[in-house]
Amino acid sequence: MDKIPLTRAGHTALNAELKELKSVQRPAVIKAIAEAREHGDLSENAEYHAAREKQSFIEGRVKELEGILGLADVIDTSKLSGTIKFGATVRLVDEDTDEEKTYQIVGEPEADIQNGKLNIKSPLARALIGKEDGDSVEVKTPGGEKSYEILSIEYV
Repeated sequence: MDKIPLTRAGHTALNAELKELKSVQRPAVIKAIAEAREHGDLSENAEYHAAREKQSFIEGRVKELEGILGLADVIDTSKLSGTIKFGATVRLVDEDTDEEKTYQIVGEPEADIQNGKLNIKSPLARALIGKEDGDSVEVKTPGGEKSYEILSIEYV
């Protein structure tokens, strides 16, 4: 299996989520299932079915997180510099609308576009890799071609 690149912050966040699931949410759902069982007939017990469904979700997410963390390749971005690569925080300006955006290029499990975390496998991230300050990039998006100018590159 391939290693999964993660920033140190992303690795810490996924570890914290795993700990929360195992130490808080898992025991709470087990308790909820036990309480629902005490109410009698399980076939018509909505609380029981909801608790079992939540338990199934929690167990699935625990397995997913353990798999990701087991394959994690934590990259210390503070030691990087130069052209854009994994972990870079890039400030861009859309050449059509003059709208400025800032993204950090991160691994797939920690990507969150609303919070400026750009998946390394996304078309924009792939177009940015290897570029420098002042470069322009053309990106094919579902909405058509977009042009961005790179204003700054930072590694934190």
